[in-house]
Amino acid sequence: MAFMLLRRLGQAVLILLGVAAITFILLYALPADPARMIAGRSATAQTVASIRHQLGLDQPLLIQFWIYLSGLLQGDLGRSYAQKTEVWTLIVARLPATLTLMAAGIAVEVVLGVTFGTVAAIKRGGIVDRLVMMASFVGVSAPQFVVALLLLYVFAVTLGWFPMSGYGSFAHVVLPATTLGVLGAGWYARMVRSAMIDVLNQDYVRTARAKGLSSRRIIFRHALPNAILPIVAMIGIDIGQFMGGVVVVEAVYGWPGIGQLAWQAIQQVDIPIIMGVTLTSALAIVTGNLLADLIAPFIDPRIRTS
Repeated sequence: MAFMLLRRLGQAVLILLGVAAITFILLYALPADPARMIAGRSATAQTVASIRHQLGLDQPLLIQFWIYLSGLLQGDLGRSYAQKTEVWTLIVARLPATLTLMAAGIAVEVVLGVTFGTVAAIKRGGIVDRLVMMASFVGVSAPQFVVALLLLYVFAVTLGWFPMSGYGSFAHVVLPATTLGVLGAGWYARMVRSAMIDVLNQDYVRTARAKGLSSRRIIFRHALPNAILPIVAMIGIDIGQFMGGVVVVEAVYGWPGIGQLAWQAIQQVDIPIIMGVTLTSALAIVTGNLLADLIAPFIDPRIRTS
């Protein structure tokens, strides 16, 4: 276990360095000029050049990356060009909203996906199975902004059950989490159905039936723990995606998360914030995958013994 953790930590460091390098190069390859954005359209060339010098943007790319990397190794994500504030401070301020939406969204997609996927596998070939697969296809295919606007119209405008936007209470998180969960639930339902069908045809399940075990015990004690392993891996990936923020959902619901911060930074060509959000998302993906690897042996003991 200790060796595995050390190996994964080494891989995480290399992944983060690679993400930082690729993102840095891509951002500076863009035609947009941060100095011009800060100075304004009517600024003179001398003013723009002065701002570019103050930000260090007039230095060679490798030197700029080395300076950024040196600060990153010391825990410094840089300073926002537009907001004149440390990037780490801005990200930390948005973390509570992002973590809340992430946890709620994952909970919705797991509960819906596992439930409907299991039901579809048990009722394989029937009308219930077909309805679940059709609904999952619609959920996977529907654009998030369409789902968000539809939920707002029905449950906020027409019925008045939930607020239109905002952050701070359970009622505020229901619609954004449901919007995120619909897409993931479609994928999860399909994965669970496929895995459950395969598991239910295994020899040990047939042996359990021959011993007279109830269907409920067979499903929840023997079949589901084995079928749910792919979901654990998917949750690790979703943690990183949700930590990066879903810009469309946060924009529709006015959710003050990291995704909204990143969108504002993109509009202002605020490179330090874009870099900070990207690295935070990459770190969340690596951490989520590591947690998934650590949790999997507790679900399936065969992984632990191997």
